[in-house]
Amino acid sequence: MLTKTNAIVLRTVRLGDNKMIADFLTCEGGRLSCVVTVGRSPRSCVRHFLFRPMTMMEIEYDRRPDARLQHLRGARIAVPYATLTTDARKLSTILFIAEFLHYATIAEQQTPALYAYTANSMQWLDGCTAPAPNFHIVFMMRISRFIGFFPYTGDYTEGDYFDLRQASFVDSVPPHTDYLDKKDSAGMLTLMRMDYNSMHLFRMSHTERNHITDIILHYYRLHVPGFPELKSLSVMKEIWA
Repeated sequence: MLTKTNAIVLRTVRLGDNKMIADFLTCEGGRLSCVVTVGRSPRSCVRHFLFRPMTMMEIEYDRRPDARLQHLRGARIAVPYATLTTDARKLSTILFIAEFLHYATIAEQQTPALYAYTANSMQWLDGCTAPAPNFHIVFMMRISRFIGFFPYTGDYTEGDYFDLRQASFVDSVPPHTDYLDKKDSAGMLTLMRMDYNSMHLFRMSHTERNHITDIILHYYRLHVPGFPELKSLSVMKEIWA
């Protein structure tokens, strides 16, 4: 059955000269992987340059419910970006976000709210004229709400520890090593208050920002099976030095 949907490119893997596998986050169906035959003619409707990470597209594919890989039949850019592919800092950010999302959402199905938040976030970053070094931190923390392990902060009392496994505060040291000390636990409340419009008010040093990024990624590794070390992390850390 030919199906149309809005989709965001997460990753592509080449299969020879004119084919590749493209992984998408889609609006209606969650994650989707398609075999793509790339045209070489200027008139072809499926060209390789369309499939840059985090590109927002409208795609058509042959939907086969029992197949792991679908066959892409058509694609076009739905929302052109003005700055995300030309600004070096923004480009490093979206490459990191794409790799992060590829692993964080690998089991997600039918999550239109997740898609909408991701799409709106990309458009916000594309239109942002000021530096946004904390963007990836806000994005990663907010995405956890849609995946199912957003930290619960309602019962925080000064001096508590944040248990990364339980995603909640506790009043004593947990019987494992996956928790935050009192200082970082208090900082968790700050992270929960940040959004794109207010994040510039939260001043962080390069070292502090990288430390928080490492904590969040460790948090995801605890809650998402198979979540690996991200290859794009080192560039992301350096670009916002």
